[in-house]
Amino acid sequence: MEYCDAGSFPELFRAMSAKRLFSESQYKVEDEPADKRLKPRRLSLASVIGKVIKLNSMNKHLSDLEPWLRRLVNEELENALRRCNSHLFTRFHPLENQAEVETSSCLQLMFSKKVLPSTLFTASKIADMDNNPLQLVLVDQRSTSTTGDRVLVPKADHDLSLYPIKIEIVVLNGEFPLRGDETWSSEEFNQSIVKERAGKRPLLAGELCVTMREGLGLVGDIEFTDNSSWIRCREFRLGAKVVPGSYKGTARIQEAITESFVVKDHRGESYKKKHPPMLEDEVWRLEKIGKHGTFHKKLSSQGINSVQDFLKLYVVDTPRLREILAGMSEKMWEVTTRHASTCVLGNKLYRFQGNDNCVIVLNPICHVVGAFIDVDGQLFPAAPDLSVETNYIQSLVRAAYENWNSLQEAK
Repeated sequence: MEYCDAGSFPELFRAMSAKRLFSESQYKVEDEPADKRLKPRRLSLASVIGKVIKLNSMNKHLSDLEPWLRRLVNEELENALRRCNSHLFTRFHPLENQAEVETSSCLQLMFSKKVLPSTLFTASKIADMDNNPLQLVLVDQRSTSTTGDRVLVPKADHDLSLYPIKIEIVVLNGEFPLRGDETWSSEEFNQSIVKERAGKRPLLAGELCVTMREGLGLVGDIEFTDNSSWIRCREFRLGAKVVPGSYKGTARIQEAITESFVVKDHRGESYKKKHPPMLEDEVWRLEKIGKHGTFHKKLSSQGINSVQDFLKLYVVDTPRLREILAGMSEKMWEVTTRHASTCVLGNKLYRFQGNDNCVIVLNPICHVVGAFIDVDGQLFPAAPDLSVETNYIQSLVRAAYENWNSLQEAK
C-alpha cells in the first residue's frame, strides 16, 4: 500500500470534487423526462414584436443600399472595361494612340469677335459689335503671340491640304459651359445645342454652313426665328463645330462659342436702345428715356428730339437740361449722359462768326474746336486771351446754339 504525501491532498480533493459534479450533472440530465428536455423555449409577445421590427429595419436598410451598390458595381465594371480597352488599344495601335494624345486638343475654332450685342432680335441679321459679319478662325492652343493672343494655325504646321473644312453654326444654351471652362468634350458641346420648340421653324435660319479655307471662314447671313425667353437662363450662345466627315486629321478641333446674349422678338426692336447712339437717332434711343414716356415728352416739348439736340444742350447749358429732366434720379441721369457721351460724332465742323471778326469752329455738339480772327477772309489763331474758357467765347457758343440752323459747315 502506497502512502500519499501530505502536500498532495489538496490536489486529490479538487480532482475528486470535479469528478463528482460531472457525474451528478450527467445523471440529472439523463433523469429528466424526454418531453421536458425537448420542449422549446416559449417567446414572449414583446420579444416577437422586437424581432419583427429589427427584421423590417434590416430590409429597409438593404433596399436603401441596393441602388448605391448597383451603381458602385457598374462604375467599377465600366472603369475596368475602360482600362482594359485602353490597354488593348495602346498595345495594338501604339503609334496611333501616341499621336492622338499629343494632338488631341491643340486646335480650336474661335470667333474673331466673340462678344456680340447683349440683345439680338428675331428676323434681324446677326453681326458683331461693329455691325460686321461674324468671322471664324482656326488657332493653335499651344502657341501664343507676344500679346498673349492665340495665333492662327500656320499652313506649314498642320496638314491644311485637307481644307476646305465645313463648319456648322448652331445655337447653344447660354449656361454652357457649366463650370466656365475653356475646354469641353464634343459630347458636352452637342448636349448643349438648343433645338427649336415643337411646332416652330428651325431656331436659326440662313447660311448655317461655313467653308473654312486656310484657317479663316466668314459667316454668311443668319438670323434667329424665335426668342430666348423659353429656356431657363433666357440666353443663347452661338457655336461652331466641324461637320463630321469634312476633316480627316488626327487632331480634334475644339468647337467655338460666343458670349451669351438675349434674343427678343423683332417687334421689340422698335424700342431698342442704340450702342453707340448716332447723332440723328431719336432721343428715346438713349438709356432711361422710354419711347413716349414722361422724359421723352418733356424733352420733345422743349424741341429736343434727337441725340444731337440732347448733347448740344448738355454742352451749352447743363443746368437747363437737368431742369427739364427734373424727375430723373441722379443715378438715371448719370446712366443717360454716359450713354449719350458715347455717340459717334463724325468729322463735320461748323463755323460761327460774331458781330466782330472773331470766328469760332464747333463740332456737331457745340464743343469749341478753335477760335480765330477773320482778316479779309483768312483765319488766324486768336490771341491767348480769347481762349475757349473766356466769357466772350462762351457767349459766342450760346449764340451759335441758338442759331444752329444758320451755321456754315467749315471746309
